[in-house]
Amino acid sequence: MTLIEELKFRGFLNQCTNEETLNEIINSNKINFYIGFDCTAKSLHVGSLIQIMIMRLFQKYGHTPIVLIGKGTTRIGDPSGKDETRKILSDDEIDLNAKNLKQVFDRFLLSDNEVSKWVTRDNSEWLDKLNYVNFLRDYGKHFTINKMLSFDSVKIRLDREQSLNFVEFNYMIFQAYDFYELNKRDNCILQIGGSDQWGNIVNGVELIRRASGKEAFGLTTPLLTNANGDKMGKTAEGAVWLNEDMLSAYDYWQFWRNVDDRDVIRFLKLFTDLSKKEIETIEKSNSDNVNEAKIILANEATAMLHGLDKARKSEETAKNIFTDNGLATDLPTIEERGATILTHGDGPYVFDVHGKKYLDGNSGLWNMVAGFNHKGLTEAAKAQYDRFPGYHAFFGRMSDQTVILSEKLIEVSPFDSGKVFYTNSGSEANDTLVKMLWFLNKAEGNPEKRKIITRKNLSFLLQEFTKQKKFVNILGEMNKIK
Repeated sequence: MTLIEELKFRGFLNQCTNEETLNEIINSNKINFYIGFDCTAKSLHVGSLIQIMIMRLFQKYGHTPIVLIGKGTTRIGDPSGKDETRKILSDDEIDLNAKNLKQVFDRFLLSDNEVSKWVTRDNSEWLDKLNYVNFLRDYGKHFTINKMLSFDSVKIRLDREQSLNFVEFNYMIFQAYDFYELNKRDNCILQIGGSDQWGNIVNGVELIRRASGKEAFGLTTPLLTNANGDKMGKTAEGAVWLNEDMLSAYDYWQFWRNVDDRDVIRFLKLFTDLSKKEIETIEKSNSDNVNEAKIILANEATAMLHGLDKARKSEETAKNIFTDNGLATDLPTIEERGATILTHGDGPYVFDVHGKKYLDGNSGLWNMVAGFNHKGLTEAAKAQYDRFPGYHAFFGRMSDQTVILSEKLIEVSPFDSGKVFYTNSGSEANDTLVKMLWFLNKAEGNPEKRKIITRKNLSFLLQEFTKQKKFVNILGEMNKIK
């Protein structure tokens, strides 16, 4: 199987300039090629993985990948596939993001073969030195406004009457110039990118031809979506990050384990090193048991990023929890994953600083029993705050809303009459109740009535059962406790 044939089998090939000639060259020579990655976040996510995997595949055929870190173009913002202007990052943020991105490539790309050992370049090296007037005079003349307006990256924004600033409009010229510079410096003859980059890539091929008379090539991969049509890398819980400090190995394994049944074979082709024969065998043998294929996918994908040991541990953890009716004692600890920093809530869900979504199992414990972002409650709270935000209950004074609430509580209580005493928490309420009972018993001449009857600690029982690896009827055991 040739490289082009394998690209087609795995689903990597979308468009290619002069495919026939490129096929001849890569079958007879070892080439340098590049893919660019802007430093827009602290980590790449699964949506970028198809680009990384195609680099890995080219490298196995002996070709040298150039990873272009776009510290220069990050300052501009690529409009391709974007509905709005990208947030401008500081130089410090860009530098930190660039450093974090390199960790991923160290995992996926081969470093032990000197012939095809991958290298990195930083386009700020040449973009920061440009004399813009001279640059436009020497290279801008090769780009026509008519053609630039025809590209989807520009056309979509304009059709939607969304702003496209002049800096963004220049992005495609700078990306083309990146290809030109890499062609001069490293004899790079091929640029690879997602299908939304086709216009930018073609511009680079054309610039090299016009400015130096050399032949270069462009190749795009499909923009990957799952069976539901959603972009890869995004889930209801947020982005599927590749850096472990932003997503644990176990959560990464779970992402692949839980993909749609319709995506399994396609993802085995794209995101694993399994051969054509191995994938076809899996497809045939697991047609009636897709879960086995999903486990293979999860193990292969996780091992590639996080190592074989963590892949196996993730599988074992999932097996203990979901297959053997475990108590989830092997889930990642706070020490392993770090603290979860939350930013907001919506209904029964909360969201962290990375956009990941959680079902709030703590809801009702101290806070938000009615959920988050409840429109009626929000409006009522705002109206009350505008009118009378609060008042103390000293010196015979209190808010009218306190009186109304107290009357409602007495109305729904099982008692004919009563009084309402407010505390700051459930713990304080129980503590106050105990003291009131002690006071009442003493006043009625029964000071010895001070004992409190409670159930044995349930968490202690769970810990003991977990240690013994036995599952018993907890309620039955508790009934034995006198």
